[in-house]
Amino acid sequence: MPIYSIYGVTQFRLDFVGEFYELLLLRQIRALHPIFSRPIHHISSLLRFVMSQDQDLHAWFSQGSALYELKRYEGAIARFDRLLEVNPENHDAWMHRGYALYESGAHEEAITSFDKALKIKPKLALAWHGRSIALARLGRYEEAIDGFGVAIQFNPADQKAWYNRGNALACLYRYKEAIENFDKAVSLKPDDYHAWYNRGTSLAALKQYEEAIASLDKTISIKSSCYYAWNYRGLVLSKMNRLEEAIANFDRSLKHRADNPNAWYGKACAYTLQGDVEMAIKNLHRALVLSPNLYRVMARSDHTFEPLRENKEFQALTQDR
Repeated sequence: MPIYSIYGVTQFRLDFVGEFYELLLLRQIRALHPIFSRPIHHISSLLRFVMSQDQDLHAWFSQGSALYELKRYEGAIARFDRLLEVNPENHDAWMHRGYALYESGAHEEAITSFDKALKIKPKLALAWHGRSIALARLGRYEEAIDGFGVAIQFNPADQKAWYNRGNALACLYRYKEAIENFDKAVSLKPDDYHAWYNRGTSLAALKQYEEAIASLDKTISIKSSCYYAWNYRGLVLSKMNRLEEAIANFDRSLKHRADNPNAWYGKACAYTLQGDVEMAIKNLHRALVLSPNLYRVMARSDHTFEPLRENKEFQALTQDR
């Protein structure tokens, strides 16, 4: 009578196993596991060997998972590699190895590891998801979108797959489709402030400013300290010529993160549009202190600052150093 299973093969009480069952079980285990290359003639010694291997595999997988959680990705990869040396058909190990490689920055290798998992188990949604994240990081957005679609096909409740597919679509300026994916993401997880934020930025890109503000409001209602949502809300309000509100939003952003050059730059733009040259120069200076190269280039090409082109202080701030 069975007690439990080892690698899908039922283990029987040894005192009830006859010679025929010993031979049958020996063949079953050897057929499933090529690691048993050396002669093992007795079932009890074989089972002890299997149990020892089983414990090692579980230990390596558990250690790899724990190291991954601790962000010690190289150690995690090494544990999964040990497991795969013994059992190269373990799709979970290939998949987890792929995620560890992705997090360590080895995106091409991560894709290869996900491919190994999918060769063994083609409908493994999490492997499709991980593979697609790695493709997106490499800028291969079309392939990533297709991969997220497959992940969603196998697991329509995967909220993160909908969210990441929306991000990949937005990277290709396919904002309408991106919004549809963000809508699905927030329907599955209404408190995902990242999805509400990216939905807002996509709406703003389509110049649907009122809807964008509403989406950003949802972001802030979930996480009031989300400084970049306050900042983007300020940018949208500037586009709507609601400049006092825009400045107030930039101030809220700076309250949560003072070393935020986007907010200082946004305030400089708003003050320029209001005709307040002194405050525009002061806030532009703060942005340049935090990120001189980027914001100097931006200020030189930003049409908002056309009224300041002849201003000596503006010229001094934006000239090459």
